[in-house]
Amino acid sequence: MLRQALLAVSKSRRAERLIAASPLTRDVVRRYVADDAGAAVDELSRKGLRVSVDHLGEEVTGRAQAEGTVTAYLSLLRLLPAGADVSVKLTALGLRLSEELAFDHAAAICRAAAARDVTVTLDAEEHDTIAMLHAVHAALRKEHPDVGVVVQAYLPDSLDRCERLGDARVRLCKGAYTAPGAYTATADIDRSFVRCLKVLMAGAGYPMVATHDPRLVRIASTLAVLDGRDPAGFEYQMLYGVRPDEQARLAALGFTMRVYVPYGADWYPYLMRRLAERPRNLAFFLRSLLSRG
Repeated sequence: MLRQALLAVSKSRRAERLIAASPLTRDVVRRYVADDAGAAVDELSRKGLRVSVDHLGEEVTGRAQAEGTVTAYLSLLRLLPAGADVSVKLTALGLRLSEELAFDHAAAICRAAAARDVTVTLDAEEHDTIAMLHAVHAALRKEHPDVGVVVQAYLPDSLDRCERLGDARVRLCKGAYTAPGAYTATADIDRSFVRCLKVLMAGAGYPMVATHDPRLVRIASTLAVLDGRDPAGFEYQMLYGVRPDEQARLAALGFTMRVYVPYGADWYPYLMRRLAERPRNLAFFLRSLLSRG
């Protein structure tokens, strides 16, 4: 029920105005959303961490907004080192307006990224966009085979998605949305995550294991060994500001550890979904607010 409430709040403009107006909120947001993407990337790179940078924004309602998103990514790419990644939401590129429009915009970002040896990963969003997401991803891979895609384990068809993605780059996460018929119990989502992970680790693609759950991190490491993957054959991904000590530990062990770095003014929906993912996130957020009061 708390998850459902927080996801509902993430779509409330009134709640957004109230929360965003608090100076205490802004202080906490800076921990999880980069003020300066270039500076954040430089700092993480010095620590031996890779990055996937997300220009926050989604659900644009006009072509001009979608074109603005493309412009923001083209500017961002100039700040990133080789080996970096950018995460892109297709609704920010106009998916709700036209699948073709979103494809064209994503293709433009892919071309610019390839010129700088940067990869692109298409983020998963609301359940009613998933079929379009995978259609655009399949079309993009004809010219840009290294473009990645996100699979959310909370969706019952996630295992089938993983099996059909073959040799693609796949970021596997638990998921931060709701959907009819989706798994809602933590144990069910975790079991789905592990089933998907087994398929990806045994497959021909490149698994990107996006979790902060220590048990799932251990399972991923074990499966990598069993399936003969060396540390270059997959990677871990965690969020900016979450478990930085664990990020450093995994990098020190020789694993590729990529940090998802969001930046931009449209931080509210992102932060609310992060709080909805796990109750402990909300407790930490509230403690952070109180400690600044």
